Amino acid sequence: MTTTAHALAGVRRVRVGTTNGPKITAAADAIRAYAPRAHVDGAAVESGVSDQPVGFAEIARGARNRAARAFALGGCDLGIGYEDGLVALPDLGCDPPELLNIGCAAVTDGERTSLGLSSGFAYPPACAARSASERSPIGDLFDALWAERRADDPAGPSGLGIGNIGKLSLGVLTRSEYARHAILCALVRLLHPDLYGVGSAESPARSGA
Repeated sequence: MTTTAHALAGVRRVRVGTTNGPKITAAADAIRAYAPRAHVDGAAVESGVSDQPVGFAEIARGARNRAARAFALGGCDLGIGYEDGLVALPDLGCDPPELLNIGCAAVTDGERTSLGLSSGFAYPPACAARSASERSPIGDLFDALWAERRADDPAGPSGLGIGNIGKLSLGVLTRSEYARHAILCALVRLLHPDLYGVGSAESPARSGA
């Protein structure tokens, strides 16, 4: 249960570095748990990474860039960025290595940037390996595979609705809920500045944004 006695209680305006509806909803649901009156909107900004990020470093860099660039537009208390990508887990004895989708959220107040991760899930190998090797957006590959194998499902592009994880989980875990978890994890540092300290959260300047 939350109370108003925390560092985010005064937040009134939040900008998310995307125009994607489910991601904006994820940010709004996360921040309004702490700042119920906050206005949350989105803006088109560049991620600064490839259309299909691969590896933790690139995924996190995309999230940080989106957060910093959204904040730099001005008129907000927080900037939020979210980026999905593929991460290989080579130590599981799998050949080829298991590829998991991981989402990273970044939240900045202009002085500090805090990161949080989503849970991970595996895409079907038919699209995951190709996406990682060719850097082809996995959403397009997955939508094509889903349309071929699940022709009875009339759902449109997953990126605009329940998401790939929404389809794979049969609607139990939607894309917005998946991203919300990462954003909540990113907010932890900013909720407790006395525990983490200003210097322990990464600044936009040091992050390469």
